[in-house]
Amino acid sequence: MNNDFYRTRQLSLLLLILICSVQVRAQRLLTLEEAIATALLNNYQIQLSKNDSTVASIDYSYRNMAFLPVVNGNAGLTNTNNNQKQTLADGTQRKSSNIRSNNVQANVTLNWVLFDGLKMFATRDKAAALLEAGEYTIKEQIVNTIASVINNYYAIARGKQQIEATDVQIKLNEERAKLAQNKLDIGTGAKPDVLQSKVDLNSQRSLRMQQEVQVAQLKEQLAQAMNSQIDGAAFDIPDTIPLNYDLSLGSILDGIELDNPSLQLAKTRIQVAQYTLKESKAGLYPTLSFNSMYNFTRTENKKVINPFSTLFNQSHGYNYGLTASIPIFNQLSARRDIKQSRWSLKMEELNYDNQHSLIRLSALNSYKNYDQQKRALKLEEENIELAKENVDIVFQTYKLGMATLVQLREAQLSLAQAYDRLIEARYNTKLSETELMRLKGDIIK
Repeated sequence: MNNDFYRTRQLSLLLLILICSVQVRAQRLLTLEEAIATALLNNYQIQLSKNDSTVASIDYSYRNMAFLPVVNGNAGLTNTNNNQKQTLADGTQRKSSNIRSNNVQANVTLNWVLFDGLKMFATRDKAAALLEAGEYTIKEQIVNTIASVINNYYAIARGKQQIEATDVQIKLNEERAKLAQNKLDIGTGAKPDVLQSKVDLNSQRSLRMQQEVQVAQLKEQLAQAMNSQIDGAAFDIPDTIPLNYDLSLGSILDGIELDNPSLQLAKTRIQVAQYTLKESKAGLYPTLSFNSMYNFTRTENKKVINPFSTLFNQSHGYNYGLTASIPIFNQLSARRDIKQSRWSLKMEELNYDNQHSLIRLSALNSYKNYDQQKRALKLEEENIELAKENVDIVFQTYKLGMATLVQLREAQLSLAQAYDRLIEARYNTKLSETELMRLKGDIIK
């Protein structure tokens, strides 16, 4: 029976190893570039922004149509069947029924606006500004999406580093529990030391399980951000967080003025408001148009009761001329439109100033945080080495019976806190770096 038990246990263990190996092979390494590319390809907000920009690009492609004339053709056919009765001055009466006739009319009209207060020029330039605004809207969405993916990606790396730090604590606690048990077995230790070591070991194992769940949730979150069919368990990422230590505040502020999409979008909206104001002002000026028409008319009567009436009549020809429309009084609608356009322009200018102030403040605060996190990271990199050395020394002295369990636990706690601060400083530095590049608009280069 024992042999069957051990054989079953070995088979179960082998099956578990095979399943784990298959899962490991199924997981592929997802690079940051691949995650960003997938997110940009599938992100819903970017697709919606592209659709809006496409509408603007269609309007832009027809921007010069405002300068061309409008040509329309009309044609009509009228058939009549009348009953007529006439009484002449001499008392003669004439009467007839079923008098049939048909009338054919056709014309081609042309209307060409020669001057409309320069409104057509403002409309053309406004279409170009709207197209530019659409491009900045897309860029803004792309920048925000990339920043979000980067933060999510390295949050997973941070979680994996936290798991590695917990593994260090688990290993130390396992060694401590064995050592405490050995001391108890030879009569030099105490039962509470053994129990406390096992409690600490189980606590670290429980923490590791929680961290694994957090990493799995972050992976699912990244998969959702990429809007792909990839399951979070199907990929893995490296546990490293590369950092750029060479960012300068001057280059960030200069880049904001040139490349920040939100600021450039606000500038473009000012231009759109300026062109709208020009369109409104055009309502105060007269409109001069060139008009032309070609006419064709043919009337055929089957019979007439008046001998002086025509049985057949046909005419064709063309006419042309100029039409001037001078606004005299239109319920002051033009002046109302001008006032509204001016207020819209002022609001866009205020919006730009507000955006500029907020973005600059965000850049200053982000850079201060970036600089502080760099210094904190350097300090924590020194602290982690000191904490490791301290744990090693206390552990060796604990083995010799020259240190207490409390001292060893304090040294381990100090090491765990040093790991936490180091990992957080590294991740926070990356967050600050990403935010600075997002504000600069340089994150997509």
